[in-house]
Amino acid sequence: MSQIEVDKIIPQSGTTVQFGESGDTINVVGTLDGSGLTGLNASNINTGTLSDARLSANVTLLGASPTYTGISPSTALPSTATNITVTGTGFSATTIFELVSTAGAIITPNSVTLNSATSVTINVTATGGTYFIRIENDSGLATRSTNADLTISQAPSFSTAAGTLGTFAAGAAVNVAITASSDSAVDFSKTTGTFPGGLSLGSTQNTVYLAGTESGASATTTYNFTIRATDQEAQTADRAFSMTISVGMQESMRFM
Repeated sequence: MSQIEVDKIIPQSGTTVQFGESGDTINVVGTLDGSGLTGLNASNINTGTLSDARLSANVTLLGASPTYTGISPSTALPSTATNITVTGTGFSATTIFELVSTAGAIITPNSVTLNSATSVTINVTATGGTYFIRIENDSGLATRSTNADLTISQAPSFSTAAGTLGTFAAGAAVNVAITASSDSAVDFSKTTGTFPGGLSLGSTQNTVYLAGTESGASATTTYNFTIRATDQEAQTADRAFSMTISVGMQESMRFM
């Protein structure tokens, strides 16, 4: 390989210095000062990068694509305007947010409030179903949640009226139904209070039984407790109930 070392190459007046011929590749090792170069374009620069200052004024810098991290809450009631916080990066006042259902329908939020470059609050109204979150910046770069993270679902509601479930004699067998429904199966749990001794909540869905043989009551007592209904979308509803265990004349007569 031949090697020529010079400090400067100056073309004759009115001529152009040519390096190589058509089809050749010219490699520049080190830093090239391109402040005086013209004629650079995408067809004659095959690799490497140019700083923003070297790009033509008609080149639009797109910047980074927005990213998506998550939403809170992840469930909302059907046909009910709900505020949902979306987190990610690259958000601005012109960023577009959309809900895309698994069936393909696209819903535009009622409003979008920019909290920061990493957080917005969208107010949305949708019917039932599950939705992806799509985010697009004003240059057209976009992202979408990997999963359909937003579920529009009806919350549980109780059919059994709040208040007393009845009065029972001490030592009696008790079997009382509590019913709730949703657009998915409902489970039950006690969140506060105390059941009468010997009674427990069953494990069935949609209709559960507070059942058992009462034990331990030595005086007439009213027991207060709260039952929570939880559907498969983790939506909940609470209802307060009571039950009275009677000890006294009724109990004495029971043994006569």
